[in-house]
Amino acid sequence: MTRGANRRAIEIAVQTTDLDELRAAACACTNCGLYADATQTVFGFGPPTAWLMLVGEQPGDREDIEGEPFVGPAGRLLDRALEQAGIDRGEAYVTNVVKHFKFTRQGKRRIHQRPNATEVRACRPWFDAELGVVQPSVLAALGATAAQALLGRDFRITQHRGEVLQWEGVALVPTVHPSAVLRSERRDEDLAALVADLKQAAAARP
Repeated sequence: MTRGANRRAIEIAVQTTDLDELRAAACACTNCGLYADATQTVFGFGPPTAWLMLVGEQPGDREDIEGEPFVGPAGRLLDRALEQAGIDRGEAYVTNVVKHFKFTRQGKRRIHQRPNATEVRACRPWFDAELGVVQPSVLAALGATAAQALLGRDFRITQHRGEVLQWEGVALVPTVHPSAVLRSERRDEDLAALVADLKQAAAARP
């Protein structure tokens, strides 16, 4: 797909109100170079009536293979945290600000690399389109990349995590990414903190 054709596809796609149509259009996206090495586009997943949208950074290795967000180890921990927070995952829409897995190879392993600002911007039309269709009443930004994509590069989760902020008329609660809890040496304590943040998101539901 040429850059011009890709741009037109995005313009057409973001006018739809159907998530399946958006997902199909995103699968052909070549708006940045990440598509070349990734297995597939990993679009958001969940009901179009979701009151809560959980926004992460990008798909990981398992997500890239299976084609759904948050199905790897971090996703399983997120499921646990949502359950402890009293949130039905079936009522949430999960997505990422970047739809392709960015990685570097170390032998047979694919090691996650953080997407840069250009890659985040290139994927922004898809997130905006998801937001327009789902129209959640609450957003939870999981991790620094997601939070800064929405709130600016100077935003620091350490200063505002768990707070109920307002972003374009929607309640937004920034918190850590579940993968950070998996890497933590204080996993139980950090899981409890993530659960507390998700409870704040639940409490912000109108």
